Amino acid sequence: MSFAGWKIPNVAALALAIGLRSSLTLAAAQAPDRSHDKTYVTKIAIPTMGDATHQFSKNFAAAVERDSGGRIKPEVYPASQLGSIQRMIEGAQFGTIECVSVPPEFFVGVDERFEVMAAPGLVDSMEQAQRLAADPTVLKLILGLGANKGLHGVAMLTANQNELVARTPIKHIVDIKGKKFRVFASQFETVPFARLGATPVAMTLGDVVPALQQGAIDGALAGMPVLASMHFKDAAKYVTHIGQPTVFGMVELSKNWFSTLPPDLQQIVQKDATAESIAINPFASALIGKAFQAWTDSGGVVIDLPPDEYASLNKTLSTTADEVAKRKPAIAAAYQVVKDAARRVH
Repeated sequence: MSFAGWKIPNVAALALAIGLRSSLTLAAAQAPDRSHDKTYVTKIAIPTMGDATHQFSKNFAAAVERDSGGRIKPEVYPASQLGSIQRMIEGAQFGTIECVSVPPEFFVGVDERFEVMAAPGLVDSMEQAQRLAADPTVLKLILGLGANKGLHGVAMLTANQNELVARTPIKHIVDIKGKKFRVFASQFETVPFARLGATPVAMTLGDVVPALQQGAIDGALAGMPVLASMHFKDAAKYVTHIGQPTVFGMVELSKNWFSTLPPDLQQIVQKDATAESIAINPFASALIGKAFQAWTDSGGVVIDLPPDEYASLNKTLSTTADEVAKRKPAIAAAYQVVKDAARRVH
């Protein structure tokens, strides 16, 4: 039926449609929330094996799975199994890897201020470094740096202090001159070692042992637990104790992945990352002593510089770090925040 060109709707059909829509809306509103039934598989990627970062990752994975009631299923991939450090970081940014834990200076391509944690001379002991890594002012600065580049920082831990491993003995500062040493990709490491007369070579960890074996480099900066667990002695057996700089570990999540988690799981991940980054401290400190012992037990050699040369080395490293920080305003401001905190927690 129509009137002036307009069709009059079938009233019974319209009522049926309205009733059906209302029923569907009510059913949707009453449907159970299935978000608690979903399982989130979480890959945790790290470049090392057998060190504090590796143990932290295992502890963090266990805590998250336990506290989430199995709704999060973490998988730990040590020793760069998921690619180089840069590939891991990119994976986290794009969401193909849910979590990475690597030293902050490797994030300089994300934000150059990350590298201030690599500055030598900030701290002179593991205990001071651990207090610095938990300082609220430092965490506020460092954990927020990747937020606009696809990362969500949740914690920072203290892995170890760096030592100098070499193919030939480094018994005096002068022995450093003319040699090629692997360092992290940070001016806080490249410039001080260049000042000492060495040629610094930025290189990812997985490439270091082959480079030592082939003679492409003469030595490398690395933590003692890494040197012992990754069998560096097969390529270079001399370790000179320098204790600088400290290696920290950023715990960065994929921001895309984190945003998909229900609020209760977000809170669990954040809480457990913070708790485990502090709980790992006694293990990290004890592991260093065990690594030195394992190194010498397997035929490796540990060398201490003469006291006056050790003091001179540290002065060169720290004063050069101050010079590097002044080159860029953004770096200088971030460095000052961290340096002030290091003094507070001394």
